Formats: sequence, C-alpha cells, structure tokens
Amino acid sequence: MKFLSHCFLTIGFIIFSASCFLFFVFPVGAAPPEELKKSIEQKAQELAGVTGQIQENQQKLEAVQGEKQTLQKELNNAQSQIKQLDLSILSSKLTVEKLELEVESLQYDIGDAEKQIKIKRDALSAILRELQRKENEAPLIVFLKNKTLAESVFEIQSLNDFNNNLSLTITDLKLARGELNKSLDETVDKKQKREIENQNFKNKKIIVEEVKKDKQLFLAQTKNKETNYQKIVDDLEKRRLEISAEIEKVEEELRMKIDPTLLPMKRPGVLAWPVSYTRITQEYGATKFAQRNYAGKWHNGIDLGGPIGTPIMAAEKGEVIFVADQDNYLTNGRRLCAKGAAGKVIVIKHENNLTTLYGHLSLQVVKQGEKVQRGQLIGYLGKSGWATGPHLHFTVYATQTMPPARPGFPEGTKSSRVCGPMPVGGDLNPLDYL
Repeated sequence: MKFLSHCFLTIGFIIFSASCFLFFVFPVGAAPPEELKKSIEQKAQELAGVTGQIQENQQKLEAVQGEKQTLQKELNNAQSQIKQLDLSILSSKLTVEKLELEVESLQYDIGDAEKQIKIKRDALSAILRELQRKENEAPLIVFLKNKTLAESVFEIQSLNDFNNNLSLTITDLKLARGELNKSLDETVDKKQKREIENQNFKNKKIIVEEVKKDKQLFLAQTKNKETNYQKIVDDLEKRRLEISAEIEKVEEELRMKIDPTLLPMKRPGVLAWPVSYTRITQEYGATKFAQRNYAGKWHNGIDLGGPIGTPIMAAEKGEVIFVADQDNYLTNGRRLCAKGAAGKVIVIKHENNLTTLYGHLSLQVVKQGEKVQRGQLIGYLGKSGWATGPHLHFTVYATQTMPPARPGFPEGTKSSRVCGPMPVGGDLNPLDYL
C-alpha cells in the first residue's frame, strides 16, 4: 500500500515539475533575440534617413522644372536624377533586408510556440493516461490506496483541474501560433513584393546608365558651351513643332470618327491608374500649356509627374501592339525624331474597345505581341522624347479609329516623316475612365 501511494506521489511530482518546466523554461510569447530587435530598429532608422533624402532631392528637382532651359540646368538635372535613382536603389535594398530580419524574428517566435505546444501536449497525454487508469479502478481500490476517501477524491480532482488548465493553455497557444503564422504570411508577402521592387531598382541601374550616357552625349554635342546648347534647343523646338503638327492633323480627323456606342460607359475604374499616385501635371484637351506649345493647341492625353524610374503599370489587360524608341529611329542614318515625340513608348489594345499609350518612358519591360494583365509592370517613368521634366504621358484611344496593321507598320500606327511608325487614333479624355 505504501509502495502504491509512493508511486502516485512520484507521478504527481513529475507532473508538477513538468508544468513548472513548461511555464518557466518556455514562456508564452518569448521575445526574439535582442540582437535581432536591434538590427530591425537599425534598418528602420537607415531606411527613414534614405527616404528623407529621396523626398528632399525630389523637391529640389521639381523646383527647377519651370526654370529657363540652360546648359547648366540640364547638367544639374541629369546629376540629380542619377542621385535620386541611386538613393532609390539603396532604399529598396534596406527595405528588403529589414523585412528579412522581421521574417526571421517571426520564425523564431513560431518555432518557440510550437515547442511549447508539443511539450504541453505530451504532458497532457501523460495526465490523460493517468486519469483514464484511475477512472478504470474500482472505488474500493482507490479507497484502499489512500488513507481516506476524501484524499482519493482530492487527488483525482486535482488532476482534473490541472488537465483543464493545461487544455486552456494549449488552446491559447494554438491561437497564438495562428496569429504568428498569419503575421509570417503577411511579412513573407511583403518581402516578395519588396523583392519584386528590388528587381525594379535593378532595372533602374540600367536607367541610370542611360541617363549618364545621355549626359555624356549632350556634353559632346554642346562642347559645354551655352551658345551651342541654345542652338540645339532651337533646332529641337522647330523639329518638335513639325512632328506635333503632323500628328495632330491626323488625330483631329480620327476624333471625328469616334462612335460612342462602341465605347464602355464612362465611369471610374474602367481603367486603372498607370502609376501608384495621381499627380496630374497637365490635363487633357486645350490646356494653357497646349495652347502655348503645341501646333494644334491640343493635348491628347494627361501627364502624370514623378521621379524617373517610377514603375508604370498596364491600365487594363490586353495585348501590347506597339513598342518603340522614337529617339533612336533613324532617317537616312540620322536621329531626326530624337527629343521630338514620345520617346520610349508602349501601346496596349484592350478588350473593352479602348487602347492606351504610355509615353516618355525611361525603360520598357514588355515586348510587342505580349499579353499583359491589369496592374502588370510594363515600364518606368522617364523623360525620353520631348519632355520638360520626368513624367508619363498617358493617352486613351477609341480602338475603332486606329489604323489596321500593314507591312512595316504595326496595328494602331501610321507612317510619319521622321519618326517611323507613329501611334495615332481618336483620343478620349482618360479621366472619363480612370
């Protein structure tokens, strides 16, 4: 009898020791290592500093946009744009590193919680086995093992109470693990998005090299002299007006051919904004800027300002029907369209009888004939073609008015004097569909 009682007390001591071990050696919600926390905070501080520099540099860039065109202004702009892109690349790198640390921290917490759950579950199983054994014993046997019946009842009730408390603890731990897994999924999702963004910034390195190359070419053309620069500006202006007049004459006729019954209903959301913000620097139609600077006094789209390298997304799913770099189109071996039209341009035909054009890009990442989805990355905002500052020129055409494809000319284009295939169509106000 003494031996049985001693065994029971020993089991009780083991259970009590296990419970202490569970709650003190593996506390719920244990914090990640302090070094990890400090690293996350440090990355956050570094990121905040770089973000501040980006905003400050962008304000400086925008402040000089309206100033008179001079050689020094162009050189300063090129240098500022290179600096801005370098800062953006650093910002993305720091953000990805910070998210990786946060994921590691969450994985630590989840691993700790799962250890606790396993140990507590094992302890619970042992208790349940002991309870089952006791429940199967006859009342007389239970009575004989203890000095009094009350003592036997008390021991069984104590085990039951401990079992109930442990069950509640395991339930809480499962809920905590669920929350941690949810947080981990969210952080991994953010990390994946940031890795995509990091790829964007790798593309920006390509853009940086293009900006540097343009700057060197510019210096070679001007020989760093203001008089040479002004002559180039005057020649470009003359050529730009000729190209503009050629396009606007055609598009004025095509606007008259628009059949409203073939178009989607005017409402927000038919098309998605091609950039992640909506800073319109020039609106559609007979704007003051168009009256002053365009031969036909008409702006066939809207301009969305932003830093060079800003990601540009497809406004709706469709097929890429035209991709070109008009700045590098050769006419008799000469780049006569350079800085005179839309520069790097993409045109996408959608299933809703609308076609969208994206002009003045710094880099294109889709090809003609490619199918794209709404919101898919297609290129990066820039200053190619004729542009007073970095922006996206966004045009919406009625597809019905655009020329059909023919040898040497993709769908939606017509022949131009110096720019090769030129996208044209009956233009619509983009704000009717955004």
